[in-house]
Amino acid sequence: MLLGRWLAAAGLVVLTGTAVGVYTMGPAAGDGPAGGMPVPADGPGVATTPRPTATADPLLSGKRRVTIVRVGAFESGLALLDGGRLAEVDDDRGRQVFVPTPVGSGQFLVKAYRSGGTGQPVCWQVRNPGDGRPLYVRGATCRADDPAQRFEITAVTDGGPREYLISNRWAYLRDSARSGLIMEELGDAPPASSFRFTDTGPAPSR
Repeated sequence: MLLGRWLAAAGLVVLTGTAVGVYTMGPAAGDGPAGGMPVPADGPGVATTPRPTATADPLLSGKRRVTIVRVGAFESGLALLDGGRLAEVDDDRGRQVFVPTPVGSGQFLVKAYRSGGTGQPVCWQVRNPGDGRPLYVRGATCRADDPAQRFEITAVTDGGPREYLISNRWAYLRDSARSGLIMEELGDAPPASSFRFTDTGPAPSR
């Protein structure tokens, strides 16, 4: 009996010591994050490089001209047709040279030029046909104070190089199998189309 009591007491001491070790084996003050939170796998003090904002891209400075292609399109690029509507084409029709130009508040005029950046530009403008058909983009005389011409261009999270969403107020530019390129308010749904910008040289002087 005495031997049994001695073994039980020894076991209690061992268990107590183990418990103390579990609750005291944290990093010493200054050795890790406050509150004993786990250290990230890449170690403390390693900062994640923030994703550049859209306005940091030189292509969105108003000093470069670009072509724009919908991600997922094959050989088609965006063009502002002579009839006025923004569309996808696989030839040289319309205005296919664009200059996103900052106008403040993170918004841009999108100026459209003919091949090589020649002639006076026209600007993208959202139009509501007012007959139940979807909103679309057409060309108009550039006016920085027109809300229908002030577009947001936002980098796609985890997207490819220079991949952007294009929106105006609450409507996003997207492809529709029935109607072509339209502007659509998405509510809680994610944007359906994103667009890749490619640098083609200095912007025209006008």
